[in-house]
Amino acid sequence: MEGFHPKTRSGRGECESLALASMANPASDPAALAAFLERNSVDALPVGRLEQRFAAAVREGRPLRAKLGIDPTAPDIHLGHVVVLQKLREFQDAGATVVLIIGDFTARIGDPSGRSKERPVLPPEQIDANAKTFQEQAFKVLDPGRIEVRHNSEWLDMDMASLLALLRVVTVARVLERDDFQNRIVESKPISMLELLYPVMQGYDSVAIESDVELGGTDQKFNLLLGRDVQTSYDQEPQAILTMPILPGTDGVQRMSKSLGNYIGVTEPAEEMFGKLMSIPDSVMDTYYELLLGEERDKSAPPVEAKRELGRRIVERFHPGEGQNAEAHFDRLHKDREQPDEIEEVTIAADGQIHMPALLADHFGVSRSEARRLLGQGGVKIEGQAVADLDVAAEKIDGAVVQVGKRKFRRIKLVA
Repeated sequence: MEGFHPKTRSGRGECESLALASMANPASDPAALAAFLERNSVDALPVGRLEQRFAAAVREGRPLRAKLGIDPTAPDIHLGHVVVLQKLREFQDAGATVVLIIGDFTARIGDPSGRSKERPVLPPEQIDANAKTFQEQAFKVLDPGRIEVRHNSEWLDMDMASLLALLRVVTVARVLERDDFQNRIVESKPISMLELLYPVMQGYDSVAIESDVELGGTDQKFNLLLGRDVQTSYDQEPQAILTMPILPGTDGVQRMSKSLGNYIGVTEPAEEMFGKLMSIPDSVMDTYYELLLGEERDKSAPPVEAKRELGRRIVERFHPGEGQNAEAHFDRLHKDREQPDEIEEVTIAADGQIHMPALLADHFGVSRSEARRLLGQGGVKIEGQAVADLDVAAEKIDGAVVQVGKRKFRRIKLVA
């Protein structure tokens, strides 16, 4: 993955980066810089620590080292990831060295944060493929020219003596303090030894790259704090930690997650991205403005207009020049009730019956389980008519337009 130079522009928090750029010699004023970077975070711990690490970096004549670790358990980045990536971009604009750690080793264990059971383990080839895609997409937000990309297999694929030395620095009681483990103990649910190792391994990442500050979502708070303990055990100055809010998904209730189907991917087509943003509940619109645009929405504007502006601006960030086109596409589908001007045609082998979950999985980018759910909820239409059957006669679908949800259309052509 070294030497990757994306052609897409690097995104940044609009207001935040402009404000940083206007600061005169920010490294000479660690207090002001730390206060700026801590705004809109949930936790900045310990109090005053980020300022101290900036001041130390200035004294030592080096850039601050800001760390984010990502386990590549899925290939795609969604807007929920963008919240913390934007904050990392601010650190880049402040002159810090951002260290993006691809957790190719810790992904073999599985982060227990927020989990009621052990995560499934992915095969190594899937982890590697996800890591490559994730890095490429992260560069839509981060500046690839000012980043250090590391894989934690570099130091965690250690010999037994080194592993035993690491395990000596953290007690079982300390690891079991985390809420996820406490809940599972109360509910008599199993906790594997591998899961107990995970936060210790993540903490050693901070030792390996000599982190000054580590960022993560609020669900990562325990892991980030434990990293300070591990650093201290290895005679390093403990890092500051910064946790960022978690973006609600398009359902407005649960955190944005691909597994929950409530996500907006940064590489989705502009029309799909705009349509999903228009579907978010009004109740979370302020959160989207604050976390993705870095500003408050205009409360004098009608909610639907504020949501349209949100949609246009987010689309423009990841699809420059496509915001208004995506909005026009949305209006054709929803205000004018028209099909798109251009509908992609897909060819499938003819058979007596077409298994709809397989068709949707192959050509609409949904899993078979999600396809069954959509069929059961009336979210799949053939020529405008809802279809709930898992198997459909081939002659009914040949040449027809299949619609999934409100925005995905394919014309089906059968071949012998």
